[in-house]
Amino acid sequence: MRAIVIAESGGPEVLEWREVPDPRPDRGEVLIDVTASAVNRADLLQRLGFYPPPPGAPPYPGLECSGVVAEVGADVEQFKAGDRVCALLGGGGYAERVAVPWQQVMPAPERIELTEAAAIPEAACTVWGTVFMQARLRRGERLLVHGGASGIGTTAIQLAKALGSQVIATAGTDEKLARLKELGADELVNYRTQDFAEQVEDVDVILDIIGAPYLAGNLKVLRTGGRLVLIGLQGGSKAEIDLGALLYKRASVHGSTLRSRPVDEKGVIVRGVTENVLPLVSAGAMRPVVYAEVPMSEASEAHRMLDSGEHVGKILLVR
Repeated sequence: MRAIVIAESGGPEVLEWREVPDPRPDRGEVLIDVTASAVNRADLLQRLGFYPPPPGAPPYPGLECSGVVAEVGADVEQFKAGDRVCALLGGGGYAERVAVPWQQVMPAPERIELTEAAAIPEAACTVWGTVFMQARLRRGERLLVHGGASGIGTTAIQLAKALGSQVIATAGTDEKLARLKELGADELVNYRTQDFAEQVEDVDVILDIIGAPYLAGNLKVLRTGGRLVLIGLQGGSKAEIDLGALLYKRASVHGSTLRSRPVDEKGVIVRGVTENVLPLVSAGAMRPVVYAEVPMSEASEAHRMLDSGEHVGKILLVR
């Protein structure tokens, strides 16, 4: 088969579409003929040499895919050849085929094209696993989503609204904010011209990809019993925290990563997405936001596109 190989650490130009060995499904695995994958910031970090795949994962980038089951390994009864699926991966999505533990595979919603389904697994699993499983966002509560124009952000906005919460979203341009309003955001903050800590108040849950620079502001806008979930450190990893504010508000700070979790833990999250998120997609209550589709062989261009920061939603790599 062919796959995108990282020839050496560096810029987008190091991504090469090469012939590589065909994968085979081990016991408990599903082999998928890939229809599409999606570009995530973790892929950019892997390309730069900062985020290697976990042990046992394919060396090629790609944290999610959609496609058709080609074959199943021993002891797999949940899927069969010919099933339309999408999957959460430890790596290997930028390829014609990928083998993945069955626990990380979910049926592709019938309402959308199979290509679009590639935009679901990573964002939906991240949002379900953090906002709903860790922070336990409830109906009627207020969610603040930093980086609302990202794949995770657009998913969080739609899912929280569909499940009865109010949503505040930040983004860097008025054009992006207008799109987030269309997706259901109730309040909008342009982080380039406004200080969210002065514009927002009484937030129950915060989903943050920035980290250090936003810590003080996040604690300020949390209401009593609020929960801050950190899933990224784009602004840095070190900051001082006012423990008095944390104690006074009885607030909590959660950190979360997804790629390095054991298969069983990922399986719990995938089951939650299958049972709670995919039905909303099938019913038309939400759908993945796709900014662009790029041929997989041109992955370098898709990486440049993500680096530019101009996108809203996901950038897909299609076969």
